Amino acid sequence: MFAAKDSLLTRPSAGGYQISRSLRFNRSDSAYLNRTPSSTGSRTTFTLSLWLKLGNLTTGNDSFMWSTGDATTGNNLSLLWKTFSTNYYFNITGASTELVTTALFRDPSAWYHVVLAFDTTQATSTNRIKMYVNGVQVTSFTTATYPAQNFTYDINTSAYPAYLGCLYAGGFIRFWDGYQTEVNFIDGQALTPSSFGETNAQTGVWGPKAYSGSYGTNGFYLNFSDNSNTTAATLGKDYSGNGNNWTPNNFSVTAGAGNDSLVDVPTSFGTDTGVGGEVRGNYCTLNPISARAVNSITNGNLDASVGDSLSGGNAAYGTIGISSGKWYWEVLYVSGTNAMIGIANTSTGTGAWINAFGYAYYDDGAKYTNNVRSAGYGAAYGANAIISVALDMDAGTLTFYKNGASQGVAYSSLSGTMTPYLGNGGGATAYTINLGQRAFAYTAPSGFKALCTQNLPTPTIGATTATQAGKFFNAVTYTGTGSSLGVTGVGFQPDWVWAKGRSGATDNALYDAVRGVQKQLESNTTTAETTETTGITAFGSDGFTTGALAQLNTSAATYVAWNWRASNTTAVTNTSGSITSTVSANTTSGFSIVTYTGNNSNSTIGHGLGVAPKMIIVKSRSAVEVWPVYHASLTSAAYILRLNTTAAEGNVPSTWNSTSPTSTVFSVGTSAGVNLSPDNYVAYCFAEVAGYSKIGSYTGNGSTDGPFVYTGFRPAFIITKDTTNSATNWYMWDSVRGTYNANTVLLFPNLSNAEDSLAIDFLSNGFKPRVAGSGLNTTNAVMIYMAFASNPFKYSLAR
Repeated sequence: MFAAKDSLLTRPSAGGYQISRSLRFNRSDSAYLNRTPSSTGSRTTFTLSLWLKLGNLTTGNDSFMWSTGDATTGNNLSLLWKTFSTNYYFNITGASTELVTTALFRDPSAWYHVVLAFDTTQATSTNRIKMYVNGVQVTSFTTATYPAQNFTYDINTSAYPAYLGCLYAGGFIRFWDGYQTEVNFIDGQALTPSSFGETNAQTGVWGPKAYSGSYGTNGFYLNFSDNSNTTAATLGKDYSGNGNNWTPNNFSVTAGAGNDSLVDVPTSFGTDTGVGGEVRGNYCTLNPISARAVNSITNGNLDASVGDSLSGGNAAYGTIGISSGKWYWEVLYVSGTNAMIGIANTSTGTGAWINAFGYAYYDDGAKYTNNVRSAGYGAAYGANAIISVALDMDAGTLTFYKNGASQGVAYSSLSGTMTPYLGNGGGATAYTINLGQRAFAYTAPSGFKALCTQNLPTPTIGATTATQAGKFFNAVTYTGTGSSLGVTGVGFQPDWVWAKGRSGATDNALYDAVRGVQKQLESNTTTAETTETTGITAFGSDGFTTGALAQLNTSAATYVAWNWRASNTTAVTNTSGSITSTVSANTTSGFSIVTYTGNNSNSTIGHGLGVAPKMIIVKSRSAVEVWPVYHASLTSAAYILRLNTTAAEGNVPSTWNSTSPTSTVFSVGTSAGVNLSPDNYVAYCFAEVAGYSKIGSYTGNGSTDGPFVYTGFRPAFIITKDTTNSATNWYMWDSVRGTYNANTVLLFPNLSNAEDSLAIDFLSNGFKPRVAGSGLNTTNAVMIYMAFASNPFKYSLAR
C-alpha cells in the first residue's frame, strides 16, 4: 500500500538527483490542475520546464500540457501536443504566437524534457520564444509566428487562470493524456535548460537536476510527491517556497488501478522488495506503436481494450524487453471473452500473433503457444481476476498466478528477449496492467522485480564514461576542403571508416586499419581494392586524415563517415580456422576486421569475437567480385545477400558452405566471392551486444504506420535490406544527419547517389518505419537490419 506521505525527497542525494513521483493525466477522467494568481508578475518574461511521458496516441485529440486564459476570447497561451494523422508535434500557441515543431514527438516509451523560455523584450524576434527538448534548442518549425517586441501575454495576473493538463475555452476541454513531473515555472526570467538539467557524465544522457534560482512572484515547483490526498496542499503542493499551490481535479490517490500517483519517473533509484510502487525509474507500459497495438490503449498506456479485428488476433505489447533476470507484473482482467495473458518474443512477437511467438494463459485455464492449446494447465478466470506473471529468464520459466495462487510452471526452457503481452483468442477483452508503477495486489515471489529501468541489468556498453556507445561506434559529418583535411569528433581512433558523399553522387569509400591506410574498397561497386594516395592517409586518436581525393574531399561538398572501433592495436594472427587469418577484434562491442587468403576449398576462418557473429560482410581485395553478406535472419546459412546489388536473398551454398558461424570461426565454400585461391579477402564481422547492437529482421505491413522493431536501445545507425524482393536498395540512416523524427536522411550502400529521403523513426527502445513499401516496409516482405546504439534503453530519453 502507499504510505500516507511519500518520504523520498526530490533533492540531490548520494545517488544523484531523485524524483519520487509523477502524476498520470487520463483524458477520459478530465483530469487537470488549475491556479489563479493572486498578484501580478511578469507578463513578458517567464520560463516553463516540465518532464513528460506520452500516453494515449489516439489521433485527432490535441493534448494541452499547460495553458493560461480563455481560448474563446483569444486571451490564452498554451503548450500542446498536437496530433494529425500519425504526426505528433509540440505546438506553442496563443495571442500573436504560433510555433509548430518540424520534429515529430511520438515516442511513448520514455520521458521528454521540455523547456519554454519567453522574453518579448528581446529585439530579435526569434529570441522572444525559445523551445528546448531534452536540453537541445528546437530551431526548425513548420509554422513560426513570434510576438511583437514587448508584447504583453495574458498571464501572471488574477484575470487569467492557468491550467496543467487541459485547455479552457468556455469550459474545460482537450485534456492531456500522459504523465507529468518536475514542473518548474519561473516568473521574470527566460532561462536555458541548464537551470533544470545536465548531461550525466557517466552515461552522456540528459537528466534532471534541482533548480536553485529564484522563482519570482508567481513561480512554482510541482513534483507531486505528497500523495496523501488530492488537495492543493498535498498533491498540488508548490515546493518553491512561494506557496503557489495548484488545485487538482479528477485525480485519484486511492490504492488500486485508478491510482494516478505513480513511481514512473525520469530518474532511477531505490531497492525493490517486491511490493510494487517503490522503485523509481522509467517503467514499462503497453506500447501503442507496436504493430498490433491498434486497439484502445489508455490511462497512461496501462489499460488496453483488445479487439479481434485482425486476422489471427490482436494484441498489446510492452515497451521493455528482458532476456535475463526475474520479473513480476499483474494484470487485472476487466471484461471480455477468450482472454490471453502472457509474454511475447520482441524479435518477432510484435509483428505477429501469440501463436508462434509467445506464451499465454487462457481464461478457460488452458495455456497456449506455437498454435498449440494445452487444456488443464490452471484454473479458469473471469472478470475482476488478477493474473500475476512471474517470468524467470535466468531459469527460463514462466509461472502464472490467479488471485495470488500459483498455477505452477506453465513453460520452461525459455530464451530470447520477452515482453509483456495481452491478447485474445476471439472476441474482445479489456485489461489493466501493473508493472510496478503502483503497489501490487500480491507481493511478488522472492527475488522477482518490477519492470523498470532501475531494475534492468547494467549494460556492458553505456554505463560509464569509458564505455559509452559513442566510444565504439560514431558517425561524423564534415565539409570537404579540396586539400588535406583532419576529420575529428569521432571520440576514438577508428579502425574501420565507411565514408560517403552527401551532397553529390560519389562512390562509398571503405578503409580499415588492418588493410592499412590508402587502401580503398567501394561497397557499391565490384572493384578490387585500390591504393588511393590522396584517400585516408592516417587514423588518428579522434578521427582520421584524408587527402584531396574528390570522392572524400571535394571543396564545399558534404560528407558523412561512419566509424567503428576494433582492437585499436596491431592485428593478430588467428589460427582457429583451417585458413589462418589476421584479426583485429573488439570482443566488448562485437566487431572484428578479418583478412585472409583464399584456398578454393571448403574452409573455416577465425573471427576473434568469442561469440558467433550474426552478420558478416566479405569483399575480395584482389578481384572484381560482389560483396557477399551473411545474416542470421536469412532463410538458412545457404543463403546470401550482396551489399552492392538490389537482389533479394539467394541460395548460394558455395558461399558459406551452408554452415552457420560458431563462436570461433565462420565457414566459406568455394565461391569466388569469398574463397578463390590465392586472392586476398577482408571480412567485417558483427555479433550482438545487448543494449549496443541488434541484428535481426522484421516483416513489413505495407502501412505508413510500420511495425515497431524493438532493439533495447536508442539507435545511432541503422542499415536495412528487403530480402524478399529484388530491385530494392540497401538503406542507411544515422542520428547525426537525421537529428529528429521522422528521420528521412537516407544513403545507400549499393549506390553512389547523394542523400535521399525515406522516413523512419529512431525511438528510445527501437525504430519504426513510417512509409509503406519502398523496400523498407513492403507487405509481408522480410527486412533484415543491423543497428547500433547511441545509448541503451536503461538510460534513454524519448526521441
